[in-house]
Amino acid sequence: MNSNMWMSLLGLANRARKITSGEEMSVKEIRSGKAKLVLLSADSSANTTKKITDKCKSYHVPLKLVEDRYLLGKAIGKEARVVVTVLDEGFAKKLLTLLD
Repeated sequence: MNSNMWMSLLGLANRARKITSGEEMSVKEIRSGKAKLVLLSADSSANTTKKITDKCKSYHVPLKLVEDRYLLGKAIGKEARVVVTVLDEGFAKKLLTLLD
């Protein structure tokens, strides 16, 4: 049930155009200070995991792991996605509570 709730909320954030997906776009948003939360799939490559984790730590952006890339992609109505960045504070706060 909880899995369904965070996926629905992420889908809503996508329709509101408050997210970006993909490694390079996410790094750009983290650097610019617009990123409020980063969702990373647990099955991402070691290189991607290190890059995103290090960026989030140095720019103080919360990072959450989700089960796999297919679940993350399904939540936003696309195929597999490894990294999704939430750009809205309200969506980020609610997603953090649902993913804890």
